[in-house]
Amino acid sequence: MSWKHAVTRRYRRALSILVHQAWQAVQNAGVVTAETPAGRRFAAFGRGSMLAFPVGSVYGERWIVVGEDTLIGMHVTMSAGMVPGQDLGAVPVLRIGDRCVIGRGSHIVAHHSIQIGDDVYTGPYVYITDQNHGYADPEVPIGRQLPRNTAVSIGSGTWLGAGVTILPGASIGRNVVVAAGSVVRGQFPDRCVVAGVPARIVREYVAGNGWSPPLRT
Repeated sequence: MSWKHAVTRRYRRALSILVHQAWQAVQNAGVVTAETPAGRRFAAFGRGSMLAFPVGSVYGERWIVVGEDTLIGMHVTMSAGMVPGQDLGAVPVLRIGDRCVIGRGSHIVAHHSIQIGDDVYTGPYVYITDQNHGYADPEVPIGRQLPRNTAVSIGSGTWLGAGVTILPGASIGRNVVVAAGSVVRGQFPDRCVVAGVPARIVREYVAGNGWSPPLRT
């Protein structure tokens, strides 16, 4: 190995270390907590919670509540309303409970009411919304028709797998497992496993029998 090649390798190694250390410092400095200016823009941002950097599109913080000890991953979008600055009234429209984990790249888009309970974990790239495009008039472009809002609730202790989509009107009980890639609409009781497009119950917990295929089809 020539001395020039050796010097080049050492230079690249040192530069690589420097770049990674600098990026780690930027990530640490960019974290949103209750004590940072960005955290104080929220309706509430609980003690011990953090929004990792880099963040996704975050606006309407005045109508977003984040509980305590909740971790929100990188590139997560949380929005309240159609556009920044929209007045949504006096009541927060998005509430995330205590000790939740929201996976990286997820989108939570609230206009009316999204309630996420305590200890809810999600995989990456989950999409949750309470608004759907209107399509009542077949002669008018979909994007120009008034949207429709329906509240969404996700019970405490529930797990949403990677790539899950939660549609307007979905009501998910406590301690529910939603399989990766599922599209959820409608109501689901406590302690069940749902999967599919559209999602359906594939297992449920019955006292005395444990986890078993659903009694109803």
